[in-house]
Amino acid sequence: MEATVTTANSEEKTWGGGDNQPMGASYGKLMMWFFIVSDALTFSGFLAAYGFSRFKFIETWPLADEVFTHFPFMHGVSAPMYYVALMTFILIFSSVTMVLAVDAGHQMKKDKVIIYMFLTIIGGGIFVGSQAWEWKNFIKGEYGAIETKGGSLLQFVDKEGNRVALADFAATLQEERVQHTRSNGSWFVGEDALPTYSIAEVQAGFEAHPDLLIRTEVIYEATPETKVDAKINHELSKFKHKTVLTREESVVRLAQAAYVVEGANLVRNEYGSKLFADFFFFITGFHGFHVFSGVIINIIIFFNVLLGTYEKRGSYEMVEKVGLYWHFVDLVWVFVFTVFYLV
Repeated sequence: MEATVTTANSEEKTWGGGDNQPMGASYGKLMMWFFIVSDALTFSGFLAAYGFSRFKFIETWPLADEVFTHFPFMHGVSAPMYYVALMTFILIFSSVTMVLAVDAGHQMKKDKVIIYMFLTIIGGGIFVGSQAWEWKNFIKGEYGAIETKGGSLLQFVDKEGNRVALADFAATLQEERVQHTRSNGSWFVGEDALPTYSIAEVQAGFEAHPDLLIRTEVIYEATPETKVDAKINHELSKFKHKTVLTREESVVRLAQAAYVVEGANLVRNEYGSKLFADFFFFITGFHGFHVFSGVIINIIIFFNVLLGTYEKRGSYEMVEKVGLYWHFVDLVWVFVFTVFYLV
């Protein structure tokens, strides 16, 4: 049934599924393009905010090669960016299978549409699961760190500059530890859970291991001022790109400890700047929601293909419309991958 608009001179057809199709696109397809453009502006705003924040706090921004080092079934093996690269390949491959599904739909080949849609769903499901696994590792953390009273982050390294986990040196002390609640915490602020080790245990363990040093979150730059700073281990700092302190200065800085930080959340981040964790959770979570939604939509379309719904209609345009959405999600990830993991 076509809608009409009555004017003083004539009766014209409006765009109600009739023959008047702007740019030759159907109503549903053009609405999908409107959604994609608006969503692209949203992601652009998020990524621009990330870029400005990173530029402002560049000195304390975490190094991606040190944050995303995990790979499934390879515990204890440092594999920087390997799994993220694999996730990206899987998502891009799922975009290829979606193209093949759309092409098969144009040729009215139901069996091929089923196969390629199924592969697209599998690829999307693997990506969402991988992203959840990456979140789990990021939240849990790997090494642990200390936050000082001034808000600075202290990490621990050996004489070669390699990161050392709190579990590898923290002492075990017989002390009563009380979890802060809103009723007994400082300024009536509670804490979610007690860390694995107390500040005293970390300090005692550090004192018992004279080969340990402290690395700050600040990126090392060989300026005339830093070259003459006797508090910095210049050889290790230049090699590891982060400022490593001398043993004497490490002891001084550790005495200013206020919190034991394990993993990352919206309040603290053992890898560096808190804003990095905030943006990581928000942007990758927002994108992950889009991928998850796309998987659900693909599953619905997949079952409609199995039931022969589009075969009866004589058109697989719904496959094409969901394909536009899926390509958009893949393209967004290319930009997210670039700004978070590569740059």
